[in-house]
Amino acid sequence: MLERLNQFEKIVYYALVILLAIVIFISVVELVILMIDGLFVDHTFRLDNHEILTVFGFFLLILIGIELLDTIKAYIKKQEIHVEIIVLLAIIAVARKIILLDPYSDMPLSDLTLWGMGVVVICLAAAYYLIRKAGVSLQ
Repeated sequence: MLERLNQFEKIVYYALVILLAIVIFISVVELVILMIDGLFVDHTFRLDNHEILTVFGFFLLILIGIELLDTIKAYIKKQEIHVEIIVLLAIIAVARKIILLDPYSDMPLSDLTLWGMGVVVICLAAAYYLIRKAGVSLQ
């Protein structure tokens, strides 16, 4: 019974890897199309501020996807979860959110939201520091 469960779990992980790879590939294609459209089709040969933020968002989103793929691969190979990679994923996700904040939007962020984001960044940085100090490595 446990062997069948383990086989089912591996099938699910392989399906997740394939689906995530497809999503990453489509995201890269969409990023290339966005950049070509912004640089060459527009004929101004420059990107506007909102287009640059969109490109940065895509870059960071693809980076998050690649790190997630790496986490799943590591789990398939060694049957262990690397905490350092998970914390790095969280840091990248929070950084992406902060980078894409629009200060000129119709709904301005409250002070409490900004304080909360700051606390999350500090906590994640402290967690990463403690993990590195404890000697947990990526391999």
